[in-house]
Amino acid sequence: QVQLVESGGGLVQAGGSLSLTCTASWAVYAMGWFRQSPGKEREFVVGIGYNGDNPVYADSVKGRFTISRDNAKNMVYLQMNTLKPEDTAVYYCATAGRMAAIVNGEYDYWGQGTQVTVSS
Repeated sequence: QVQLVESGGGLVQAGGSLSLTCTASWAVYAMGWFRQSPGKEREFVVGIGYNGDNPVYADSVKGRFTISRDNAKNMVYLQMNTLKPEDTAVYYCATAGRMAAIVNGEYDYWGQGTQVTVSS
């Protein structure tokens, strides 16, 4: 079983930036982030394959968020810029055996999440 630990959430004003980090207990193929707000469904944010090329972003974050990974450390990073109040959610790191599964929400494992709050 893969364990995932997220860190880096917090409170920021609209227009600000935050960085999230996820550490996996061992190497995994596809990694990504999804988020969930109270009363809303889980929402795909971004996914990245093992080689780190051609990440897939949700339209709502494209151009503002950047995902990267360090396979030597089993870590994935999410740089979030120009944050908006609608980005407020609990952000979860997730893994899957293939990229399409990340995009489709078919995760194998996910972490306990980190809260991101963007004030207006």
